[in-house]
Amino acid sequence: MSDGRETTPDRSRKTEAAKIMDYPAFFDDAPVIAVHDGLARFLGACSDGIIRYRYLDAVKLAGHSCPTVAGAYLMTRRALALLYPDDMPERGEVSVRFSAAADEGVAGVIGSVVGMVTGAAGPGGFKGISGHFRRQHLMHYSDAAAGEACFERRDNGESVQLALNLHRVPADPRTGALLRKILDGGATPEDAAEFAGLWQDRVRRILIEHADDPDLYSVA
Repeated sequence: MSDGRETTPDRSRKTEAAKIMDYPAFFDDAPVIAVHDGLARFLGACSDGIIRYRYLDAVKLAGHSCPTVAGAYLMTRRALALLYPDDMPERGEVSVRFSAAADEGVAGVIGSVVGMVTGAAGPGGFKGISGHFRRQHLMHYSDAAAGEACFERRDNGESVQLALNLHRVPADPRTGALLRKILDGGATPEDAAEFAGLWQDRVRRILIEHADDPDLYSVA
């Protein structure tokens, strides 16, 4: 049985996706996260209940690609691999707690990506069907005991705390100066293109070169 750590993208989807959105090619090389969702199977969204998330899904959700979005995606992948070492992760059966408030820093951005993959949601989440498939109140913020992020299986109570170490993959030194130039209104189209290229190259290094780097996360 798959453990949710799929890494081979479905190349046949690239052509169709490209018709809708033009995106950097390395998005398709990022690890794929496979989960089983009983609700998806129950309601006929997919016959086997297996959902495969790609980095492009996280980008569409966030509306942009950045180190935080990439880090949140990989952190979720890592947490699920630790909680389900021998089985496919069960979407909707993992609760997540963050030490930060939802509007503090990038906690909300991270939470949105985590919630997409795990199914965990806050007060506005799905309430379930006759006690089954509830996703509401599975994501909590401002929990000082959670570390940066705590993932917990609902069936057996096993949990893992993770923190992102994005400084492990530093930005190109030119990025800061180019960003300031753009924000000050003095950038040329070439400056803007160079900035975007450098920005996405850092994302690429995180997703491709450091996807399985144990030093990208602190695990407790």
